[in-house]
Amino acid sequence: MVGQVLEGQTSKSLRGFMKLPADSIYEQFEKISREFPTNPALVFLGKKYNYSQLREAAENLSSNLYHLGMRKGDKAILYLPNCPQWVVAWFALLRIGAIPVPISPIYTPIDLKYMANDCGAETIFCLDSGFGYVTQVLPETKVKRVIVTRLDDLLPWVKRFIGLAFDKTPRGKFALGENIFTFRKLLTRRHISSLPPFEPGDGEEIVQILYTGGTTGFSKGVPYSNAVFLASAIEKRSMMEPYIPKGKSIMIQSAPLFHILGQAMGVGAILSGDTLLLLPRVNLDGLFDHIQRYHVTGFFGVPMMYRMILEHDRVDYYNLSSLQYCFCGGDFLPKEVAERWLRKFGKPIYQGYGTTESAGSICETPMGEDAPVGSAGKIVPRQKVKLVDPDTLEPVSPNEPGELLTSSDYMVKAYWNKPAETAECFVNIDGKLWYRTRDILRIDENGWLFYLDRSADTIKHKGYRVAVSEIEAVLQEHPAVVASCVVGVPDPKVGERIKAFAVLREDVKGVSAYDLLKWCSERLAPYKVPQYIEFRDMLPKSKVGKLLRRELRAEERKRFETTE
Repeated sequence: MVGQVLEGQTSKSLRGFMKLPADSIYEQFEKISREFPTNPALVFLGKKYNYSQLREAAENLSSNLYHLGMRKGDKAILYLPNCPQWVVAWFALLRIGAIPVPISPIYTPIDLKYMANDCGAETIFCLDSGFGYVTQVLPETKVKRVIVTRLDDLLPWVKRFIGLAFDKTPRGKFALGENIFTFRKLLTRRHISSLPPFEPGDGEEIVQILYTGGTTGFSKGVPYSNAVFLASAIEKRSMMEPYIPKGKSIMIQSAPLFHILGQAMGVGAILSGDTLLLLPRVNLDGLFDHIQRYHVTGFFGVPMMYRMILEHDRVDYYNLSSLQYCFCGGDFLPKEVAERWLRKFGKPIYQGYGTTESAGSICETPMGEDAPVGSAGKIVPRQKVKLVDPDTLEPVSPNEPGELLTSSDYMVKAYWNKPAETAECFVNIDGKLWYRTRDILRIDENGWLFYLDRSADTIKHKGYRVAVSEIEAVLQEHPAVVASCVVGVPDPKVGERIKAFAVLREDVKGVSAYDLLKWCSERLAPYKVPQYIEFRDMLPKSKVGKLLRRELRAEERKRFETTE
């Protein structure tokens, strides 16, 4: 019927389908640590950490953070790559009720300063190689303390020595000071007795803030509660449970831990008693070696990564047959990649679609089911969805495309510190709160979702969701630029490449595309820097002066189709 609300394939409430295992993330971590004390929780560069060791490290760090003055509700930025320190710090912060704010370790000082001020962070965890960027922003933020770590800090001394002797470990310079501490020193047990008992609070307390692209040129903080995160992580793990029992999966972390899907797969594995393999960066030979050596069962990758694996000239040297669950998200998976993977490895790639605001997946391909070609999956149990006309928000007819709205008993309800964008993206319809994805999908009569198009305001590049407004704002800060527009150019390998159109001031001479690209690279994270810049005398606008970005997107899409 018109206006139909579609739900996941189970009961109306997630608690009825899959009772949340605990009231808080840290309680669940403690529970799993007691249930699987000797199970390996983490593996990093050959070093294994069992659940008892991981919990002890988190307790030790939390006691010292408490001694330094950190308290419930304080924000701490995790400016770290995938490494054990990230996991230990994340759980340690939850132990004292502080709020971790994980961000990309490749962010520039401009990003770091903005996010620190936006969330009000007073603490930053960083690598020694990122310490220089951190010191640049200290005078302009409220940050009181910096905790520095080396990538190999938690490895045995022999491995640290070898890494140093053979120049295998990245090194950066840092200086200790009154409010600068080393991660290793804060793992001591000196203040463990002063740590107060854990206060679980309730399921609605904010326990983490993740940042996603903004429509006004600024990233938006997405606050998660205990219930929202647990529902997402436990649901994600439940997709594998009929095939891989709890405590038996070995998951390799190929996605960043500052991303919700990376967390749902990685932290979700730890909250289920599984083993998580961490790689400081994704090197395909290293990835293959880990899968073969540790008999990895679960893997998550963006479409580009699956293509790179298939095209790697040494992939046949490794035995990857242990893989049972291969999941793809972040962008649409091309049909030919899915078919080549199935032919080569005999296992399907299970697809999913979701957003940071939806706390991960909105739909997934159920394990064991064959999805129709082009489908992104079926609605996951905790979500309710509806398709509407993007202009009127009126429901569309069955089988007709429309903007996807999603709601849940456990959902993000607002952006952090962004009332205008909250009002724009979170809407109340018939007494229920819905999140507007801005993406156009179709749902067939069997409940399969088909992704058709995305908002003109976002680009999917290498699995990242990039806000065009942020790039446009940086370009327009250049003294030679009068106007700019950014669109996605279709690319089968990376989803979309970023192309910028710029209009220069009439009195400006000698400014090249190289100059603007350099300007962007100094102010944007590498994955946000345009690959192309085209100069124009003017940009298409509506009668009321609104930039017609869709026209430029259509031009690029037509150009792509004619060259195919």
